[in-house]
Amino acid sequence: MAKHEGKTKQIDSLRSAESGHPISRKKERGWNVGFHLGLCTLLLLLLAAMVLATTVGAAHVPLKVTLWVPLNRAGITHVAQTWPNSAETILFEIRLPRVVAASLVGGALALAGAVFQGLLRNPLADPYVIGTSGGAALGAALGLLLSVHFSVLGFGVVPTLSFAGALSAAATAYRLAKVGGRTSVVTLLLAGFALSVVLSYSMSFLLILNDRLQLNLRVLYSWLLGGISVTNWTQVKVIAGLVLTAGMAAMAFARSLNAMSLGDEMAEHLGVPVERHRAVLLALGSMLTAAAVVGGGLIGFVGLIIPHAVRLVFGPEHSRLLPLSAVTGAIFLVLADLLSRILIPPNELPVGILTAFLGGPIFLYLLRGSKQEYRC
Repeated sequence: MAKHEGKTKQIDSLRSAESGHPISRKKERGWNVGFHLGLCTLLLLLLAAMVLATTVGAAHVPLKVTLWVPLNRAGITHVAQTWPNSAETILFEIRLPRVVAASLVGGALALAGAVFQGLLRNPLADPYVIGTSGGAALGAALGLLLSVHFSVLGFGVVPTLSFAGALSAAATAYRLAKVGGRTSVVTLLLAGFALSVVLSYSMSFLLILNDRLQLNLRVLYSWLLGGISVTNWTQVKVIAGLVLTAGMAAMAFARSLNAMSLGDEMAEHLGVPVERHRAVLLALGSMLTAAAVVGGGLIGFVGLIIPHAVRLVFGPEHSRLLPLSAVTGAIFLVLADLLSRILIPPNELPVGILTAFLGGPIFLYLLRGSKQEYRC
């Protein structure tokens, strides 16, 4: 009864905000100022992180090259070249595509995590919650197993089949969970978990049976641990197109996520077509996850911790939570990828290991320091 009354108060709060109540308008203005200030600060931090990650590395690139070359290439400035051609090549052809890709992958994972946590009303939901990790892993194994070689929009057989596997797994989980035209959140979670386990062990089964796959074990293991593998601007453009399109579409459903976080019955009472919006949001979240898999393999923890951290600081309202999570995730992964390149030179540490080591303690600190409960 108390729980129902709490949800009723939340509904009344949403309605009063929609009706333009004076108190609601004043509170909304305060929240908007904090949101815009936070977003601008995070965007500046992202720019600083990208400049740092582009400058620092095994081969040092002067800061002036990092600042002026992109502006010259874009036609914004016309600064005379006083740096060696090798520095410009390292910057624009090797390092900058990877840094931009890291920001896109981090933003996609964090945004997908925020969408799934709100949609499924589960604080443990992450981008791989409905089986995309198992589908992507099996797709990667098949890509290494096949003797064919092809390229789709600049991507080889492994990332292409991983992308297809991730989307296929998500679609299968949704179809398995849909009964009588409706989808239960609990059934969807269970279907995604079971499907991910089956597909992951299918990959292990192929690994045991096939010698060719065992020869590529190091490549497969590195991909499963995650790492930014983008090497050219064509790949960056494809990932950017997928992430920006799916991300902007997902943000358009922020009000629906707010209502659905109260439960299906309450959301329908507020006029949200729950089943249709759930299907669209699942598709958009899966697209974001699959795009991240193409660029970085299976990078864990980003989609789980970043939405929680942002929610603890800025609150659970999804019109603010989604963009702030995306920018924060981009910052986090750009810095994690930088550390993966410089910690154990000349080797690289899989970035998935760093996201766990860095993200886990930060998440626990924020969770412990908040001293309060929060809802998705």
